[in-house]
Amino acid sequence: MGSQKDRTAEWTFFETVARAAFANPFGEIRDDLDVVIGGAAPGSSAEEILQAVVIRIEQRINEMQRKGKADLRRYEGSRRDVLRTVFLFHLFHRHTENFDRLIQAQLKGGDSPSRVSFAKEVLHGLGGFGFIEEEAVRFFAVFYQLRRAFYFIRNGLVGGSLSMRSLRKHLWDCVFTHDMRWFESRLWDRMEDFSVLLLGETGTGKGAAAAAIGRSGFIPFNPATNSFTESFTRNFIATNLSQYSEGVLESELFGHRKGAFTGAVENHEGLFSRCAPHGVIFLDEIGDVGAPVQIKLLQVLQERIFFPVGSHEAKRFSGRIVAATNRPLEDMLTAGKFREDFFYRLCSDVITLPTLRQRLQEEPAEMDNLLDSVLSRLAGEASDREKQLVKNALKRDVGPDYHWPGNVRELEQAVKRIILTGRYQVMKGEKQKQDAADWLVLRMKEGTLDAEGLLAGYCGLLYQHFSTYEDVSRRTDLDRRTAKKYVQMGLALLKAR
Repeated sequence: MGSQKDRTAEWTFFETVARAAFANPFGEIRDDLDVVIGGAAPGSSAEEILQAVVIRIEQRINEMQRKGKADLRRYEGSRRDVLRTVFLFHLFHRHTENFDRLIQAQLKGGDSPSRVSFAKEVLHGLGGFGFIEEEAVRFFAVFYQLRRAFYFIRNGLVGGSLSMRSLRKHLWDCVFTHDMRWFESRLWDRMEDFSVLLLGETGTGKGAAAAAIGRSGFIPFNPATNSFTESFTRNFIATNLSQYSEGVLESELFGHRKGAFTGAVENHEGLFSRCAPHGVIFLDEIGDVGAPVQIKLLQVLQERIFFPVGSHEAKRFSGRIVAATNRPLEDMLTAGKFREDFFYRLCSDVITLPTLRQRLQEEPAEMDNLLDSVLSRLAGEASDREKQLVKNALKRDVGPDYHWPGNVRELEQAVKRIILTGRYQVMKGEKQKQDAADWLVLRMKEGTLDAEGLLAGYCGLLYQHFSTYEDVSRRTDLDRRTAKKYVQMGLALLKAR
């Protein structure tokens, strides 16, 4: 009886590991499962919990190997599926440090794929568990993809606020789907069909989010060269669409043929031609492009083909598109400035990045996390004295209630200016908006505004920041006509203060 209990407990353990392997590492479910698997002491750090998980799994697998049971060819059905996942989980976590070193080496190496010194060891381990060679090579590539995604999502989007934790979880799902079993079985080489639209105010980090997606795509491994077929640095191509005139933009995106227009003295390859097979093109400021370019991009999304300017020869695009804008797309759709068919092809997933104001409201310690990150990037490890100098300057010059209209990008520039001059002087226009917000808060604290005045003041502040009645209407849940009335009242009230 005791032996049967032991076998049941062991199988329950393996099933729990399999569930953890498919869970989003930035989600609470994975955290809870890791605690159960590792049995770490209360109060343990995330690193200690994960280490306990790795050790306990290794102990169980070592025991199976001693008994000659750690071979998938011995099993069938659901039992085989569970053990297959456990073996993959085990091997992946044994080599996370090797993958991290490879990522860092590739960042330094640039566009030439780095050689993978530990590949044979991992492939041999997969073979020992009963994976055929083709499977082993593919799973090794998936291991690398998993670690890159975790590395760039965790390090590129710092912050402990609820909205940032949700953003990291959302980005992981964007790379691997919300159920990794779909990805692992059928979608690992088809994610290019899922375009992504990033929305958010200027400076919220849309570029960092796009880079995390772009650097986390699947890249095949080539055993003959002992390297991956591409560098992830080449797999991500970013461009800001607003910097080009429409005529030049088509050439930059799709390329042109010699003689296509005056000045086209030779053939030119556009971004879509240069993108790697599993790569990502990031189209920033997508809201700035006109209808002709929208139509051509729609063709890329629908048919996966494009035509260089001056050519009738169709070329195939096999990468993924990530686009971003800080413009109010709902207003542009209503006004006919953004095509509905293009929008609905573009938004397989829509991710809205949180403002710095929202992040600080959710978690005041977010500022310390961000300052540490910014200072580390600018000057390496900053001392406590240097961190305090920056904090004191911000407290003196902008105060705790500043609404950071430029978001994280403005904070980075503020830190740079403090390093150079010891001060951060807010732009006059932004100071006026802040003064208006402070005035409204003060009237609220004093109780000197009636309900209509409070609503009018709030609507006026929203309009000052977002510049459209539609935004005010959406954020206040008022119809557009009522929102417009209160905006006008509010602007008059704020002007007369």
